[in-house]
Amino acid sequence: MPIKVAQNLQGICELEKEGIFAMEAGRAESQDIRPLRLAILNLMPNKEVTEKQLLRLIANSPLQVEVVFLRTGSYESKNTNSDYLTNFYKTFDDIIKQNQKFDGLIITGAPVERMAFASVEYWEELSSIFKWAEKNVYSSLYICWAAQAAMYYHYGVHKKEVSKKIFGLFNHKVLMPQNPILRGFDSEFIAPHSRHTDVAIDDCKKFVDILATSSDAGLYLAASTDLRKVFIFGHGEYDNDTLHLEYIRDKQKGIKQDKPKNYYIKNKEGVVPPITWRAHQSLLFSNWINYCVYQRTPFNLTNYLEEKNNLKATLT
Repeated sequence: MPIKVAQNLQGICELEKEGIFAMEAGRAESQDIRPLRLAILNLMPNKEVTEKQLLRLIANSPLQVEVVFLRTGSYESKNTNSDYLTNFYKTFDDIIKQNQKFDGLIITGAPVERMAFASVEYWEELSSIFKWAEKNVYSSLYICWAAQAAMYYHYGVHKKEVSKKIFGLFNHKVLMPQNPILRGFDSEFIAPHSRHTDVAIDDCKKFVDILATSSDAGLYLAASTDLRKVFIFGHGEYDNDTLHLEYIRDKQKGIKQDKPKNYYIKNKEGVVPPITWRAHQSLLFSNWINYCVYQRTPFNLTNYLEEKNNLKATLT
């Protein structure tokens, strides 16, 4: 898929070397089609790395997608250059002022999982984004902490801290192979997890379909029945060395942490494995874009969402 991005976005050259087609705005606008519009609220500290990881997955489709990166306005990232954020990211306020609507929204994880949701500095802003997305986005995909936050905001499902960090590569079983999000999946697949908190499957299944779980890592994938909300509780977007880099980072901070499970080759620290999870994660993103966004969102998204919201207001 040609992904339409801002000119000179960090990491595009590296993705192009992998055979991923990134189309700059001028060329994309010359094509007589309406690209899907995806917003990505990037809450991860190293935003450039997360950009590449997500764009790599989004590119696994024949559709043209325009990607708009968002950042929080109520909290300033300490790990990304402010000029870079100004040049390549919009704030939620920018989107509101321009009355923008999107076919899809992705919200990443964030290293705040041990904090109570209300204590997170940008929780009020994130809550506003959740509320805004209900009326201005067709389908939203939430990753790791964002998945827990969305489950709490929309359904009141609380997260709980686990005794030992869920950290490593884990096997998962597909529970609803008939669901479009899982179309083409093998019965079992591998995916990374890195989190100190968890949500109870029994609590979640009252509100959403449980699509894939792990006997060791718990819930991995869930979705609302109408596919307008998709929850990924792991980190399938991770590179092969991401868990290693997190492990070394924590060790340097003096944090006691076991080595990531099922990860290092022969359990030798630093000997990172080949990627064995990208194919399924690429398929997951491709299925989300195709079945949850492209085949459901109307050509004129603005008119559709406005009409739907007016109808809902009338009925209530």
